[in-house]
Amino acid sequence: MIIFVWILILGLSLIILTKSSDYFVETSKKIGQALEMPRFIVGVTIVAVGTSLPELTSSVIAVFKNAPEIVIGNVLGSNITNIFLILGISAILAKKIKLNYELIKVDLPFFIGSAFFLFLALIDKKFSYFEALVSLLGLIFYFLYLKSSLKKEKIQKKEKIHLVEVLILIISCLLIYFSAQYCVEAVIKISTILKIGTEILASTIVALGTSLPELFVTISAAKKSQGEIALGNILGSNIFNSFGVMSIATFFHPLKASFPDFNFLLIIFLFASLLYFFITCDKKITFFEGALLIIFYLFYLAKLYFKFL
Repeated sequence: MIIFVWILILGLSLIILTKSSDYFVETSKKIGQALEMPRFIVGVTIVAVGTSLPELTSSVIAVFKNAPEIVIGNVLGSNITNIFLILGISAILAKKIKLNYELIKVDLPFFIGSAFFLFLALIDKKFSYFEALVSLLGLIFYFLYLKSSLKKEKIQKKEKIHLVEVLILIISCLLIYFSAQYCVEAVIKISTILKIGTEILASTIVALGTSLPELFVTISAAKKSQGEIALGNILGSNIFNSFGVMSIATFFHPLKASFPDFNFLLIIFLFASLLYFFITCDKKITFFEGALLIIFYLFYLAKLYFKFL
């Protein structure tokens, strides 16, 4: 009976984590505009971090709970889920996602670079302080690269900061923190009861839950024929997961990957990243390519859970 209680706690904590992250991002954008922050700064800081805030928060909490496998499993699993499941569903619902390569190529080199860097850094099954520093520098260069590729935009008219917005920001931060704590705790408890590795739950259930913001944004953009937004959202999120989440979590404690399914996760992660690169070369993603991505996602789940079913 206790297993169902922890499953309920996990589900509720993921929902609260996702919704509170949405409120945090929206309120932060309003406050940033009120402070006359340039749109670019708002976009590459608040929005970029915001879409990956669930992964980041749960990863930092996992480090403090001495569960580094959750961090690595969540990052690799979230990136795999973004490409296979979220992009797959979006392509199926939209029938076809058309791309403008001139916009996509701003992110694509860093996307592939971040994927290969994370792959090479984790080959020895650990992520050191030095690798975290290099990763953080990679994220900074990505922001600078974006800035050099974008035209300057006018700052919006200054508006007043309302007390309710400040309260929402504070409350959302508290909800993010506590929901992430319960999320990690629930994963540890469920994995212990079912004798399933925490990294498996982190790379599937938690990865899916923390990727819900990307799911809703990408599907909405794809259905409105806004291919660059749909693809850019996944690109930006994966880059921040690889460079940002891994480095920030590692600064609290070096990460080690000693779990049995690590090699499989790492290979699938690199395969998904390369597949994304190749299917976008013709500037479109079709219904059938979306279906193929879903098939790969089901294969990924089956390989992880088959021995437990």
